Amino acid sequence: MAKPTSTLEWCIVRLGEDHNWWVAETSDPVRWDVDGLSVIDPRQISHLIELRDYGFDQDLFEAAFISFRIDKDQGAGKVRLKRVKESLFESDEKLFALPDSLDEENGPYADLLDHLVRCRVKLLNDLFDFEAKLSVDEVEDEIREDQNAHFIEGKAVHTFEELTAILDYMPAGHETDEEHPVKETAEDEDEDLPELDEAEEEKLKNDESLKWDEDEEGEDEEKDKDKDKDDDEEDEDGDDEKGKKDEEGEDEDKPKKKARGKR
Repeated sequence: MAKPTSTLEWCIVRLGEDHNWWVAETSDPVRWDVDGLSVIDPRQISHLIELRDYGFDQDLFEAAFISFRIDKDQGAGKVRLKRVKESLFESDEKLFALPDSLDEENGPYADLLDHLVRCRVKLLNDLFDFEAKLSVDEVEDEIREDQNAHFIEGKAVHTFEELTAILDYMPAGHETDEEHPVKETAEDEDEDLPELDEAEEEKLKNDESLKWDEDEEGEDEEKDKDKDKDDDEEDEDGDDEKGKKDEEGEDEDKPKKKARGKR
């Protein structure tokens, strides 16, 4: 029995404002409604392939998608894709993948979503010592709630976002180191700073707005030291001046000798 997707030979996709690819037209418009229909691009496929360590079934993943390659660039952000019979995991070509979602409840793509949820739940229960084990229904309900919020807002959920929402799911209050990388050290931060020439560096040094409070305190201390030094010098000058006046006063107090004239 032929697969219901056998007549789907090509599709035209457009690049959306969210930088994801959305289907604009197909060779089988009767069975394929393009409203909200999306494809995974080669970059996103590579990311999903790297997540095989999560334990998902590769054959089940492969069966859930229809492979396409670029046939023609139509310009204006549109590309015509042609269907190919190649493996997403083994092909050397850069392939696009359309989810086989004609049967939304029991089709191969629906089976993949169920499989991924079970894999994620098992992984989380193995990693964390929850008071109560996570259940598949619990995770599905939470993910579905987020998707419904998008639908209410009139936003379609892209296939890649739908998959990563499952593969990256984390219950509230639990985080992983991978999701929050270690903060950069001061040396790493300095390496990212651009180099400055001498003129710019000198200008920054003299910029009052960039000085720390400690620098200002240091300057105040220097000013106080200079002030004390000036006061000491003034005191010394005052003492010298006073000494001179005292000497002059003593000279005035001494009786002056009368000049003797010639007889």
